[in-house]
Amino acid sequence: MSMLPDEIWTRILEMGTALGCLTYRDLCALAIASRRLNRLSRDPALWATLLALDFPAGRHEPHDKATSVKSLYRIRFERDKARQLAAARRAVLYAESRVAASRKRLGELESSLAREGKRLKAAVSELADLERARTASVALNVWQPQVVRGRQKQIVEQCTVPVESRLGDLKMEIKVCKQQIAIFNKAYNEEKKKLSEYNEELTSLKYHPLRSNFDSTIRDSNKRKRLKQSSDLKYGDGPVEQERVESLPNKSI
Repeated sequence: MSMLPDEIWTRILEMGTALGCLTYRDLCALAIASRRLNRLSRDPALWATLLALDFPAGRHEPHDKATSVKSLYRIRFERDKARQLAAARRAVLYAESRVAASRKRLGELESSLAREGKRLKAAVSELADLERARTASVALNVWQPQVVRGRQKQIVEQCTVPVESRLGDLKMEIKVCKQQIAIFNKAYNEEKKKLSEYNEELTSLKYHPLRSNFDSTIRDSNKRKRLKQSSDLKYGDGPVEQERVESLPNKSI
């Protein structure tokens, strides 16, 4: 490096930034490598090239003439970073709202399924009662012992609606309930699939490799501390046990 003059290094940096081979990260890394590269990497022409390449939309924005090109790049970089963070937060909020709406929809479908299930159970029970009443009504026309006949007559008298017409209504209601349950089940399965997709998308939006690694490191550290404390208490190496041992009187041999 010391063998090359500044002119060649300047030309290398200019070509690297113009061709997109060197980014602002590379210039910042070179700036901390040595004093000479620090001086060369602060060349306004380099940062002007990066400014035009990275932020072409802000080329015609007004700015203070006294502001250096590198400072102007930093300002626009931070502004663009804040814009990206805001867009990411909006995307997370939108994904969270979709997850919440999907869970609410699943709750509504579960309530509808429970309601239709109760209707179906009640209709089936009433249909069974009417079938028994109809059978008892037919049996009254046949000679039977008085005890059996009295029981069947009681069943018929308890039925206060026309049996045949009510049977048709109940069969239709059971059919409709089964259709509704099938529709709700299909909608429930589809919504459950959507919720799984929404959760995956939300997890992907919230995922941050560095933050996730940092959080896992903290959890591992806390776990090791808890294990060490548990081991100290178990084997008598803790502060309470140590204090108890020190308080024992010394016995001479």
